[in-house]
Amino acid sequence: MKELFEKIILLGRPASGKSEIINYLKNTPDDERRKRFHVGKLVEIDDFPMLWTWFEEDDILEKVFKKPRLHSTPDGYFTEEHLWHLLIERISLDYKKSKRDLAGKAAGITHLIEFSRGTEHGGYRTAFKHLSKELLENAAILYVNVPFEESLRKNRKRFNPDKPDSILEHGLPDSKLERLYKEVDFHEVIAGTTTHLNINGVEVPYVIFENVPSKTDDPATLGPAMDEEIGKLWKLYNK
Repeated sequence: MKELFEKIILLGRPASGKSEIINYLKNTPDDERRKRFHVGKLVEIDDFPMLWTWFEEDDILEKVFKKPRLHSTPDGYFTEEHLWHLLIERISLDYKKSKRDLAGKAAGITHLIEFSRGTEHGGYRTAFKHLSKELLENAAILYVNVPFEESLRKNRKRFNPDKPDSILEHGLPDSKLERLYKEVDFHEVIAGTTTHLNINGVEVPYVIFENVPSKTDDPATLGPAMDEEIGKLWKLYNK
C-alpha cells in the first residue's frame, strides 16, 4: 500500500476553490497533512505563472522595445490556440525536470499539478492529450466543480488589481472569464466512467469535489470536506 499521493492533478474553473485547497494543504503541519490527506511536502506546478510571464514579456516587448508581441494580443488573449497546449507540454516538462532533480530524494514528496481549461481553447479533452505518461502514472485527479455563475462570483471577490500576478488574488474581467471558461467539458470527458479516466493509456483515478454551496471560503468547512473527498480519492488511488 502506498503511503502518499505521488501526484495530484487539481482541476476546475478559475476561482472554483483550487487555490484555497492548496493553501489549506500548505498550512497544515507536515505530520498532520501526511496522516489526514496522504500528501507529503508539496512541489507545485501551475501554468498560471507561465502564462502570466508571457503577458508581462509581451508588454515589455511592445512598450519598451516597440517590437511585436509574441504570445498575446494587447487585450490579453492568446494569438494562437496551440499556446494553451504548449502550457500543458511545459507542465509535463517541468514535472520531468523536478523528478530528475529529486532523484533519490523523492520520498515524502507530492507533486501538485494545477490548471484550468475551457472548451473555447480546446477543453480538458485536448489538454489531456499533452500530459506525458510519466506525469500521469501514479497520479490522481481532484476536480473542483462549480457552475460558471459561482466561478464568476468568486473571481470578482478575490481579484486584487494591485496584485494581478498573485496565485490567490488574480482574476479575469467578466467578459474574458465568460469567453474562456463559461463552457467546460470535464463532465463530457468522463462520461461513461465513474472512478477512473483513461488518459493516454494510463488509468487515472478521479473524484469530483462539489463546491456549491462553497466549502472553500472557510477553513472550518474546507477541512472536513477535504477529509471526505481526498479520503475517497485515496481509496481509489490504492486499489
